[in-house]
Amino acid sequence: MLSARSLFQEILENDDSYQLFCSIAASGEAQGGWENGRIAALVPDTMRGLAPKIARHGADEDKHGRIFNALLRKRGLEPVDVPPETDYTMLLEKQGIGLAHEKLRRDERLTERDIVVYLSHSRVTEQRAADQMDMLVKCFGNHPEVGRAVRQICNDEDNHLAYCHEELLRLAGTGHGRVIQGTLRECALTEIAVHRDVSLAVMSHMARILNWPGAKSAALTAGVHAVYAFERAGGWRRMVTLRMPERRDALGGPATTAPVV
Repeated sequence: MLSARSLFQEILENDDSYQLFCSIAASGEAQGGWENGRIAALVPDTMRGLAPKIARHGADEDKHGRIFNALLRKRGLEPVDVPPETDYTMLLEKQGIGLAHEKLRRDERLTERDIVVYLSHSRVTEQRAADQMDMLVKCFGNHPEVGRAVRQICNDEDNHLAYCHEELLRLAGTGHGRVIQGTLRECALTEIAVHRDVSLAVMSHMARILNWPGAKSAALTAGVHAVYAFERAGGWRRMVTLRMPERRDALGGPATTAPVV
């Protein structure tokens, strides 16, 4: 029987598939760290109070990248190049999700609208990250090799999601509500399609590495399309609702250090 636990266990047990999985994760986290770092440096003067939280977000993402690279080193493996069709972060940027890297490379202050859009996009992508890490914790939270790492990252992603909810609600109360809701909807509908395409690409690479039979690959492909159909039919709405989180001021302190993995 196919399950998330059995699939990830198979990936975990094979050096080549584990190497690709950790490399993809490390690359995406490092990219997120750079983006948040640049946004923190370019926050407009009217929103300077957000800069430390955005910087903390970036520091957490950098830490996650180091954690995945440490997991590779622990097994005696090196990161490998990430196939472009599996690069979730860059594919989102190509679809206009997230602030353009060209803009972030310039030393020009961002606008308030840029920050509102950034936080809206983060609300959507952090929901995906939190959901995925929650699944990994349920499957491998007590695993001797990766358990501590996935628990730490899961806790951070929950903090990131709480921060997005709280800050967006605050900004909605200051007159940005219409922009936030429109941006959330647009981003969610784009993200679910990108997530589908990346999932199919990753599955294709894993099928080749692990020599999956055609029937298994077909079943997994059908599963990815079924998830997309559910999300397209209305599941995307979980990514756009806003509620005050139990974790208030979740990114109000310094970033925690990476655990020894």
